[in-house]
Amino acid sequence: MEYIVEKIGMSRTVGIPSVPVTLLKIVPAKVCEIKEDNKALVAFANGKKINKPVEGMQKKYNLSKEFNRFAELKVANKEVGELDLTPLNEAKKVKLTFKSKGRGFAGVIKRYGFAGGPGGHGSRFHRAPGSIGNCEWPGRVQPGQKMPGHYGNKNVTVNADVLEFDPDMGVLIIKGSVPGSNGSLGKVRIVK
Repeated sequence: MEYIVEKIGMSRTVGIPSVPVTLLKIVPAKVCEIKEDNKALVAFANGKKINKPVEGMQKKYNLSKEFNRFAELKVANKEVGELDLTPLNEAKKVKLTFKSKGRGFAGVIKRYGFAGGPGGHGSRFHRAPGSIGNCEWPGRVQPGQKMPGHYGNKNVTVNADVLEFDPDMGVLIIKGSVPGSNGSLGKVRIVK
């Protein structure tokens, strides 16, 4: 079963030993249409942006204006309506997919952990990548060479342990950290 979640932030448990946790809020969603293989078209709210295609979907499925985003998820529901959260009560392990924090254009020291050169004494080799080519053969830079470039802002999937689920608040408590910034939306898939 899959759910859309919002990352609230991190905290820790009170006890000995204290465990770092991440709090994820289940985004309220409605099942619009049941498809094959336990998949369903699900509508959820994210921002205020509405265009003509979204208005058409809202009209087709009799949705209110706040449901302006759609996703195809594996769900436990057998009929159209509110999303069924009961499988989360027994969940012990989940797969989380979030977009990692974007770090823009980064050098090789930040992006790959290169050592760099000495800082002083006129070395003129501080944060540069160093030599990138071979000798006479093959006479070009090999594909996949670690170079400066865009870092982060990619979908990252991690396995995590569920410590607790609060059905009244709709909050899932995950052991450890989760990729992405606070307030970002991601997907949770229950692992059998």
